[in-house]
Amino acid sequence: MRTGYRQRRIIIAGIFITFEGIDGSGKSTQIALLKRRFEELGRTVVVVREPGGTALSEKIRTLLLDHRNQDLCERAEALLFSTARAQLVHEVIIPALERGDVVLCDRYAESTVAYQGYARELPLDEIITTQEFATYGLRPALKVLLDLDVDVAASRLLGSYADRMESAGRAFQERVRQGYLKLAQANPSEWLVVDGSQPVEKIAQEVGSYVEEHIITDS
Repeated sequence: MRTGYRQRRIIIAGIFITFEGIDGSGKSTQIALLKRRFEELGRTVVVVREPGGTALSEKIRTLLLDHRNQDLCERAEALLFSTARAQLVHEVIIPALERGDVVLCDRYAESTVAYQGYARELPLDEIITTQEFATYGLRPALKVLLDLDVDVAASRLLGSYADRMESAGRAFQERVRQGYLKLAQANPSEWLVVDGSQPVEKIAQEVGSYVEEHIITDS
């Protein structure tokens, strides 16, 4: 149980797992494979992405990723990501967890710390405080970081459309990657860091085995 802002009482009966990593690290693929694994165990699984997942959050996603919005300042960018997240948590994630569902989320609060905190170099303490407010203090049971070399990730994205964030440049993506690694190193018990250059099946086995041993048995 967590008590959030405005005394909202959240009773978590489900399992909340987030996936983090730079673009091209393979999050969507691994989420789909873990979803299948949970469903084989008879669990109801809700998959969401950030920014997005609700009607309002998808509109904000369009604003954030559109190349025409190059004049969007760093603070506005951070707040828009947080706004989309707040709506998703309120409208989808908390109700699903209270029902006892498994929620798998493609990015969460740590993405804003990595992208807007470490990469955009906004004040980390202010970014973290904003995420606490936006999410009612809701934290995942596990954060999976698919760590991958920036150049390898970029090669995976060749030929596909690059949105405003994906086209921010190599140096930006490297700062994001290092930001994620610093977050994981600071709180290793909260993270599973996986080498994203491994074959898809090996990553899925590593993630699935860890979840079954450390998360499902505790839920």
